[in-house]
Amino acid sequence: MIIYSRDPEADRAFLRDTLGFHHVDAGHGWLIFGLPPAEVAVHPTDGEPAHELFLMCDDVAATVAELSAKGVEFTIPVTAERWGLRTALRLPGGGELGLYEPSHPVAI
Repeated sequence: MIIYSRDPEADRAFLRDTLGFHHVDAGHGWLIFGLPPAEVAVHPTDGEPAHELFLMCDDVAATVAELSAKGVEFTIPVTAERWGLRTALRLPGGGELGLYEPSHPVAI
């Protein structure tokens, strides 16, 4: 996965310091992050194909509280969907990451 950012240094610091993702320096400050286990789903679309990234958690309310205490901005309130509870957080570079607590069986 590659995140394109208007402020890559700030987003790298966010992933490293705020989310605590393990990383290596690939050289010249280019940090490569290890991500938690992940799932992928393929959804139909009639429009242009697109991709979204959601981080998954066991307790969205606790995760939102923990990250809010670290100054993380959430762009939408926690919303109940048929597949779980979801929200989104703002990256310092202006992008967004989804965050959700699944209500469906997980593959990991």
